[in-house]
Amino acid sequence: MDSKQILELATAHHVAGEFGPARKLYESGLAIEPGNANWAYRLGVLDMQCGAYDAALGWLDSALSLVPDNARYHFVRGQVLAGAQQFTAAIAAYRQALALEQEASVDVLFALAAAQQSVTDYPAAIDTYTSVLALDGTHADALNNLGNCHRQQGDAEHAEAAYRRALDAQPGDANALTNLGTLLEALGRLDEALVLLEAAVQAAPESPCGLVNLGVALHRRGDFARAVDLLTSAIEIDPVFPEASYNLANALHALGKKREAVIHYQRAIAQAPAHADAYNNLGIVYQEAGSRVEAANAFITAIQLRPGFVAALNNAATLMRTLGRFADAEAHLREALAVEPHHSVTHNNLGNVLKDQGRLADGIDSYRRALTCDPCNVVAHSNLAYALTFQAEHSQPLLHECRRWSARHEAPFRSAHQPHSNDPTPSRRLRIGYVSPDFRDHCQTLFTLPLLSHHDHERFEIFCYASVARPDGLTQRVASHADVWRDVRNLDDEQLAQTIRDDRIDILVDLTMHMADGRPLLFARKPAPVQIAWLAYPGTTGIGAIDYRLTDPWLDPVGADTMYSERSIRLPDSFWCYDPLTDTPEVNALPALSNGYPTFGCLNNPCKLSDTTFAMWGSVMREVADARLLLMAPEGAARASLVERLGRQDIAAERIAFTPFRPRADYLRTYHLIDVGLDTFPYNGHTTSLDSYWMGVPVVTRVGETAVGRAGLSQSANLGLRELVADSDAQFVDIAVRLARDLPRLGGIRAGLRARLAASPLMDGARFAVHVEAVYLKVWHAWCDQSRRLARSKRERAGDVEIGGEAWSLPSVGIHRPY
Repeated sequence: MDSKQILELATAHHVAGEFGPARKLYESGLAIEPGNANWAYRLGVLDMQCGAYDAALGWLDSALSLVPDNARYHFVRGQVLAGAQQFTAAIAAYRQALALEQEASVDVLFALAAAQQSVTDYPAAIDTYTSVLALDGTHADALNNLGNCHRQQGDAEHAEAAYRRALDAQPGDANALTNLGTLLEALGRLDEALVLLEAAVQAAPESPCGLVNLGVALHRRGDFARAVDLLTSAIEIDPVFPEASYNLANALHALGKKREAVIHYQRAIAQAPAHADAYNNLGIVYQEAGSRVEAANAFITAIQLRPGFVAALNNAATLMRTLGRFADAEAHLREALAVEPHHSVTHNNLGNVLKDQGRLADGIDSYRRALTCDPCNVVAHSNLAYALTFQAEHSQPLLHECRRWSARHEAPFRSAHQPHSNDPTPSRRLRIGYVSPDFRDHCQTLFTLPLLSHHDHERFEIFCYASVARPDGLTQRVASHADVWRDVRNLDDEQLAQTIRDDRIDILVDLTMHMADGRPLLFARKPAPVQIAWLAYPGTTGIGAIDYRLTDPWLDPVGADTMYSERSIRLPDSFWCYDPLTDTPEVNALPALSNGYPTFGCLNNPCKLSDTTFAMWGSVMREVADARLLLMAPEGAARASLVERLGRQDIAAERIAFTPFRPRADYLRTYHLIDVGLDTFPYNGHTTSLDSYWMGVPVVTRVGETAVGRAGLSQSANLGLRELVADSDAQFVDIAVRLARDLPRLGGIRAGLRARLAASPLMDGARFAVHVEAVYLKVWHAWCDQSRRLARSKRERAGDVEIGGEAWSLPSVGIHRPY
């Protein structure tokens, strides 16, 4: 065969994908015509298609040495360099090709723009894609890439315009549909995005990328089940697709399928070992499951893979806070703020860590900084409102902050309140809903169980809406007292509100308020006709949609009602009804008898240890010179700070001992070391004081003006121990000193205090339930009466004439029960 015939046959093999025969023929042609650059050029193209870029460059360089001004050879050389990821050299080759062309080629310009895009020179790429479109205005790939460049520049408007032009040029183009869909999703236009991403999957049903993008958007919409189906399909098409595995794990996690989520996070990591996001989310799942060591390792790996990874630093800090490693937590958060100084979430988390160490003023400052960075950060605002209760000696600042919370976060929901169609029959069985994340081994359960276990289920149908992250044995115990138990962990506030409406709840009770993991925005949506706040703390929520708050005559004497956004309803005895949930450990003998000196103690959270508190305690400790003081605080900086502050009150460090945060049984046993409890001010002990009484340790308390500062008065009055209540700092010191010096009296109180508590209203669950149920009946009758008046008014406006009315009377709500 002559060289022409060889070229024709070689080209036919090449076009047919028969590279082996084509190569032999090209090589034979080159042997015949060693000076013909075309043979070297074709061998270069062949090696490029085989991915042998070094060999391809060698052939193309040989061809160009023979024909240096061949524009096509320079263009293909650029393609080889681009294939080898040598984009800067590719750009030079494309420019050389353009310089040699008489008229600019669309293909060369497009390749040049793509290389410029690859080196992130987006302005140059935009100019070059614009040149491509000047020659071919319907070039869909150029329009898509132009949109991508604008998007990388943060120019969403021009990006959207380019994607829409691509769709005009090529309707149904899967790439354009996907690009526009993901752009609109990022802009928060989720409904529009889903239409486009659904169309992209229809246009290319076997594209795993399209399935992943749609799955991610559906996850964002909250359709986790369908997201799982789509992402699973993507993995079936492409088993080695780490982003598919990662997003599938996210969707499984959202469905509460933690074990399966772990498997797919691990699969994503196996396929992409540097996948920092997968490590971070894996850590979250481990943390939720209680696998703290594994969680810490995952977070640290994520941070190592991506230094300055703000989300992982925050997650690691949250875990360290849970473990009581506050110094490590603070260090992580400071590192995150060094990266993003205006990150609201980080400032909020830092506030939590500082507050837990007793640095209340610093914590409040961090919450305020969080709100400066993001005024819509509802969690930070709730934390601020709650933190102020530990600091404020008067109620007005608390009410003002809670009203600011309402104006910022509740107001947008007021116009969307739906009318309630509950049957306004006063005497029917009522549906009561309790909402809490803490139906578990948590101090809240010490108070919910006495009420829930004594409800009259013939008159009240009890619903519990539980957002418990890790249910435990106490979760099951609480659930056993509910007529209907709903695990609502995976429902957002709007979904939960609709669930409550569908359940036709008559009275909804908030047990958490502005504390951790509360749902104030659920109550802002007003899903039930009557809403009540109780238990978390006896203060105000500031939420207009919460109608009532429960309190007692001691917490709120006559005249205090103006300090709350809700209407106050005073229970006859106590705001609290307590069950220690254990008979052990037993009360021990007075430790002062064996120690030879008295020990004062306070096991409240360090955030309650105010300077006012320390000033009172300092006077006590100076009067009882041989006394010791036992406090609960984490090791490290928190204890050092407390020792330093107490030193200003002339309390020497050797007189102070500490205990860490401990499991409940060990915590209760700590009271074996304490003779007299000293209360905090302006926020008294609540649960801790009741625990102290249960362990035989009396608590000397100081009465304040706020409800949280009158808890000691309320509990002492219910115990018949009014003599332990001080109305001034001087009286506090006098009571504590006299008690510590009268060991026979102190021993007698210790021996009988547990029995006294058990016999008091503070532990009479049946009595408490009757009181609370009387409140429910009273507020329900009020709503029914209002509902009837509104219905009558509507009929009158419609021109109806009411001939006669149904006669009915309120059932007695009085409590006739011997004390």
